[in-house]
Parts: sequence; C-alpha cells; structure tokens
Amino acid sequence: MFSFRSILKILQFLKLLIFFSLENLISLVFPPRKKSFAGEIVLITGSAKGVGRQIAINFAPLGATLVLWDIDDEGNKETCRLAQKNGATRVFAYHCDCSNREEVYEQADKVRREVGDVTVLINNGGILLGKKFCDIPDADFEKTLRINFLSQVWTCKAFLPAMMTCNRGHVVSTASAAGLLGVYRMSDYAGSKHAIIGMMEALASELYHAGKQGIKTTIICTSFINTELAEDFQSQNHPFLPVCDAEYVASKIIDAIQKEKFYLIIPLSLRFLAFKM
Repeated sequence: MFSFRSILKILQFLKLLIFFSLENLISLVFPPRKKSFAGEIVLITGSAKGVGRQIAINFAPLGATLVLWDIDDEGNKETCRLAQKNGATRVFAYHCDCSNREEVYEQADKVRREVGDVTVLINNGGILLGKKFCDIPDADFEKTLRINFLSQVWTCKAFLPAMMTCNRGHVVSTASAAGLLGVYRMSDYAGSKHAIIGMMEALASELYHAGKQGIKTTIICTSFINTELAEDFQSQNHPFLPVCDAEYVASKIIDAIQKEKFYLIIPLSLRFLAFKM
C-alpha cells in the first residue's frame, strides 16, 4: 500500500514528466528562436566568483550591459575585468549584501539612476553551511534563508515593477537539486531552495494571469558545481549527485535564457531523481 509520501513523490514525478514531455514536443514543432541580448541590462548577484562570474563572462560578447552585485569587491573587480576582456563594453560593479533588505533596495535605486531599468535579473548568490539540522544555530538558519531565498524576494520586488510596466523582462532564479529533494546535511539549504521553486512557480502564474506574458521566468536546478560553495559536498558524500563544471552550467543558463525555458535541470537525470529517492 502506498504511503502518503510515496503518493506525493509519484505526483511530483508525473508533474515533471508531463512538463518536460510537453516542452520537448513544443520545441520539436516550434523550434525556439534564441533572443538577442543587445541593449539589455543584465544584473547578476553573486558575481565575484564561481557560476556568477562565468555567467558574466558568457554574457560579455552578447551586447548586454552588465551589472555585478557582490560583497566581495576584489572578486567583483576581477569579474569586471574578465568580462571586459571577453567583449563587454559596459560593466558596472556594485558592493551589495543581498541578505540586507535595505541595502538591496538602496543599491537597486542606485542602479536605476546610474545604469537604467534592469531587464534581465539573474539571482545567483547563495551560501551552503552543510550542517545537520540540530547543529545549525537559529541565527545561521535565518542567514541561509535571507541569503538564498529572501534576497531573491527583495531583488524581484526591486526590479519586477519596471518590467511589468513595459511587459518585458526576464527573471532567473538559481535553485538547486536540493530544491527537488531533501539532501543529507542540507536542511536549511534545501528549505531555502524549495522556497525559491515554490515562489517562482507562483510568480510565473501571477504574471500570466496579469497578462504579463512578456516577462519570462527561469528556474535553475543543478547538482553540485565545482566551486567553493560545494567543496565539502562532492560525490563521495552524495554519489547520486554528480559534480558539474561551473563554466558548463553558466553556458547552459545563458542558453536557457535565450530559449526562454521555464526550468533548467542539470544533469538530465535530476528530472527523475526526486521520484526515485
């Protein structure tokens, strides 16, 4: 006899199966046309290193204005230099602690004044503590939620209204494989990533019902990436979750934005892993 948890897993599996089957069918009938980024203002959080830096480098030759947000000023300067070296002509680096709501709104106002309205928002910043549930102090649990989840709430609130006014824009949210299934020593992280997926699915529904189909949303769910964030979470601890290359993930994110994909799940096996677990 199926348990309630098993039924939920089956329903989750069926949701993903139906979604990706329809997505693949539509792509075959109507091949997606990659959109141009010329003239777009792209803001990337967590841009000082890792996937955020690689996203900036990949965007550099595409004609977009880049806005880089991070608390690591030196790392952000290096990302700026690398983006310019790779073809970016307009790059703006800002110090921003996205876990601080007031700072997010203040820096958002500054970006609007100095650069313009952001048209592509890429929420990439995040932290991973890697502790067992009862070993995580309340303050650290709250910190994870502020950086990984609430920061995305605040950036969306800061930049979405301008997108809605002109019915044009794209919001990209980095979630995780941990947003599809709970993973050992990741209760705070998985909780924050589940929250991102739920919020973005709900937000996409709101935009649709508001007639704002010109605003696209993309949810990124990846396995471990070979960055400092996941150094202690390699395949030896989680053999069912492969380690992905940061540059490869960044290139797939750019491709997903160009093709306006709602979900990007890397690797493909993750599409069904939540059901198997």
